[in-house]
Amino acid sequence: MADFFQNGSITTLQNVSNIDLVSMEKELEKFSRRRNMVLLLPALYSEFETPAMKKILKELQGVKYLYKIILGLDRATKKQFEDVKKIMATLDVKVDVLWNDGPNMAELYKKFDDNDFRSTNIKGKGRNVWTMIGYALSDPNAYAFALHDCDIVNYTREIPARLFYPIVHPALDFEFNKGYYSRVTDKLHGRVTRLFYSPLIKALKRTYGTTDYLDYMDSFRYSLSGEFAFIRTLARGIRISPTWGLEVSTLSEVYENTSVRRICQTEIMETYEHKHQELKSEEPKHELEGGVAKMAMDIAQTIFRIMSQRGVTFSKESLKTLRTSFFQESRKAISRYDALAKFNSLHFERKKEIEAVEIFDKALKKACKEFSKDPLGVPSLSAWISVRSVLPELSEEFINIVEKDNK
Repeated sequence: MADFFQNGSITTLQNVSNIDLVSMEKELEKFSRRRNMVLLLPALYSEFETPAMKKILKELQGVKYLYKIILGLDRATKKQFEDVKKIMATLDVKVDVLWNDGPNMAELYKKFDDNDFRSTNIKGKGRNVWTMIGYALSDPNAYAFALHDCDIVNYTREIPARLFYPIVHPALDFEFNKGYYSRVTDKLHGRVTRLFYSPLIKALKRTYGTTDYLDYMDSFRYSLSGEFAFIRTLARGIRISPTWGLEVSTLSEVYENTSVRRICQTEIMETYEHKHQELKSEEPKHELEGGVAKMAMDIAQTIFRIMSQRGVTFSKESLKTLRTSFFQESRKAISRYDALAKFNSLHFERKKEIEAVEIFDKALKKACKEFSKDPLGVPSLSAWISVRSVLPELSEEFINIVEKDNK
């Protein structure tokens, strides 16, 4: 029987009928007459040298409902930027490439810094996403935005279709849509979600009590997925984290800026495969400064900060309780996924699962220590409505910069 179960505080849109993708895209083409859809693609230049990006571009070739594509390009020289422009020009839809390492964008980032908009000097996916949103908002005709990563090995064009559909359908009332999927091949993937994020949320509930916010964060089937979509009015008011806490901070910002009744999650594909991060840094002395260990630290500190802003007090004693509770929940998770793997005849290396949990335990310990020293941490990038209140001429300047670069 197809999974139609609804739990948690948000609506879940499962794929229970295997609707024909062509039919869905035809509907989206009708909706696009009144609601312009913009696809945001955060990319490193190195990703253009991978089979994943080639497949993504091939799939997008057949999409007709998009108003435009905005590609945020990081770590690219001028020649590489020019090469990417030529590659993207082969698509049927208009594409604007943001050269984040270019001199014109450097001047714009300096302007943000001069006006006390912090964290704009922290390069990475967070700043790239923030910049793309800011540029997308410069076009008053853009209504809805969807974003996905550019390292998806088994990409299909159903991803943008299923991301956009709930937020542009005239009979639905959603402002934000989070994509989810299965992370399974011959074994279970998604270590950070399975063995860190979910046990952490459960431990937080045990230690500090169940709240509407924690129930909301626990409602998502894949909280750390990089695929989501949102409408213009919501995009204007959300802040973006420049750290690995990007996904959880975005969910939290959405929670603060709209009603949970207008938030949904959608099954955007059956299985999802992308490049896998290392568990930790190769240097033993700095093992928590790389790989998914660093991601876990940033996620924990982001959640602590948000809960603290909502009035929760994190004492040294309660943080110790949190760690022991996390220890128990993470071990429970290993047993559950061991059973799931056995039931489905999947490869399951219990030793590696235990190693991952031990690293995550160290990451949580360090996150607790750093949060106690500096509860504010790395500031989020400001909401664009705040930026434009200080720089009212920004939209025209942004458009001129990108047009100049894209000539």
